[in-house]
Amino acid sequence: MPRASRAASGLPPQSQRAITQLGKDIALARRRRKMPQRLMAQRMLVSVQTLQRLEAGDPTVGLAVLVSALHVLGMTQRLASLVAPESDRAGISEDLSRLPERTHAASDDELDF
Repeated sequence: MPRASRAASGLPPQSQRAITQLGKDIALARRRRKMPQRLMAQRMLVSVQTLQRLEAGDPTVGLAVLVSALHVLGMTQRLASLVAPESDRAGISEDLSRLPERTHAASDDELDF
């Protein structure tokens, strides 16, 4: 039985829905590959029960289990772009808001080439 986590029990509803959908999507990807849960769990080096918890959207399943599932499904590259800086609209907006309103042209003595 997994330990209860304060972070997991305090998830906002939209986050829990996203985790549940992620689990369903993993299950669908596995079924599209005609891979039984037993075989996928073996390839992930986890128990069938752990895979079932992942596919059910259990937020207490570890990140390593998710990454292992993505690896088995050939989808690891998607993890790298999950929170990529270039797709962080809020962060980019914050960066832009901190830019000075005015700039000056560099003088000849500021150029060092």
